Amino acid sequence: MSTVLWIIIIAIVVIVLVALFAALPRMRERRRLRGRERELDQRRDQVVTAHRAEATERERRAEVAEQRARVAQQEAERERAAAQMREEQATMHERGLADHELVGEDERDHFRGTSAVPENQERVGETDRVGETEPVREDAAMREEQPGAVRDPQR
Repeated sequence: MSTVLWIIIIAIVVIVLVALFAALPRMRERRRLRGRERELDQRRDQVVTAHRAEATERERRAEVAEQRARVAQQEAERERAAAQMREEQATMHERGLADHELVGEDERDHFRGTSAVPENQERVGETDRVGETEPVREDAAMREEQPGAVRDPQR
């Protein structure tokens, strides 16, 4: 082999080595950058997972709170209905339409002739018109809820 050929081969090797050493820092920097990007992606994934888990938990708590609110709304409606019923009962008593609830069966003779026990009231029922008898009925729930009301043992 000739010396020129050897010089050309050595020059090519030197050029390749210089290029390799010049490119090596850039390649290392790219590798570090890719590593940082990978780390950043992992952190993003962790944060996304944490946010979604918290969102799911908050959604669950919101559903529970909504259910409690529905129950509270129903309870409020029940209380409002009970208050309305009590108000109606008070109005009936105030107008004298429920005096019969204030008198027990054993006191009927004592109060006969009053609005609680009219003279024409029969034991079985009340006469609205001549010959027509309507049985006297009382709502059992209303009787049980009235504090101080005397219970009629035959009803």
